[in-house]
Amino acid sequence: MDKKLNEQLTVRFIKELSIPKAIGTILLISTFAFLFLIWLIYFRETADTTAAWVGQLPALNALLNSASTLFIIAGFVAIKKKKYLAHMKLMLTAFITSSLFLISYLVYHNFVGHTPFPGEGAIRPVYFTILISHIILSAFVVPLVLTSYYFAFSGKFKTHRKVSMWTLPIWLYVSVTGVVIFFMLNAYV
Repeated sequence: MDKKLNEQLTVRFIKELSIPKAIGTILLISTFAFLFLIWLIYFRETADTTAAWVGQLPALNALLNSASTLFIIAGFVAIKKKKYLAHMKLMLTAFITSSLFLISYLVYHNFVGHTPFPGEGAIRPVYFTILISHIILSAFVVPLVLTSYYFAFSGKFKTHRKVSMWTLPIWLYVSVTGVVIFFMLNAYV
């Protein structure tokens, strides 16, 4: 990457932030977000009644996860073709669609709480294997994504590539399995 483009993609505030401070902040935010989500889904009492539109949010969530998946893949293709600006735009769009998913997901679970799986028989262990791996990896994807962005916007592209080697497959897996979980839940409705 040429020096001029490197300077254009670098955000001065982030570049001046020390690595330990940035990683510490990312881990703190990620831990708080994950614990809040666990509390919201499993420990908070849900509303007695909900608006009809709340029932539509899981479909919106699946759509947003699908869009994120497509943007992540397109961003990967762009970086392989050394199209740095296109890569940046696609990955930022993937981040936005994932963020919108998270907001919608939080709103849904604020009203509904935990969604039990109604399937029976051999499909149950398949569903719970996918769900548990999805939950565990979703706890890691937020700090990985934020760390990847930190290194990219601070101009530390070599480290960005190393972190992104882990971020990409985990982010893709979480996005795809989110859609799979939606369809598995809805197959029994």
